[in-house]
Amino acid sequence: MATKIRLQRGGRKGYAFYSIVIADVRAPRDGKFTEKIGTYNPNTNPATVDLNFDRALYWVEVGAQPTDTVRNILKREGVYMMKHLRGGVKKGAFDEAAAQTKFDAWKADKQKGLDTLRETLAKEKKAAYDKSLAEEKKVNEAIAKKVAEKKAEAEAAKAAEAATEEAPAEEAAAE
Repeated sequence: MATKIRLQRGGRKGYAFYSIVIADVRAPRDGKFTEKIGTYNPNTNPATVDLNFDRALYWVEVGAQPTDTVRNILKREGVYMMKHLRGGVKKGAFDEAAAQTKFDAWKADKQKGLDTLRETLAKEKKAAYDKSLAEEKKVNEAIAKKVAEKKAEAEAAKAAEAATEEAPAEEAAAE
């Protein structure tokens, strides 16, 4: 039985959410599968992957063929790196502890890069928010200035009207 590691679509229209599954090559995309090994959410930035690392590594080692997208996900998560390191252990290039140390260093470096990306995105979002807030304040100040001018004009017109009404009354009282 030829097996593939592929994505199984879920989620609503316009908001895809995928399960990473092991399936027979003859099974339909959203049909019968052997095992579910994780999820993939491309809607977040960066994309969120929840993967059962050990099972994914097992299936890659026994020969399950991933699709292109799943291969990229597995590479990013380090499954292929660990497969490569285990091959070095089998050949005697280094021992299991050295392989685990190399993998942990690689994973830490990868995580640091993701954290930097998240921080950069958060800073850009905050800067855009601050900029829009400053622009909104300018607009509000301009509106407040126009309203104050209109009120001042209305008060001046009332004062002039009251002065014109008082002047004939004073003349009539003087006579």
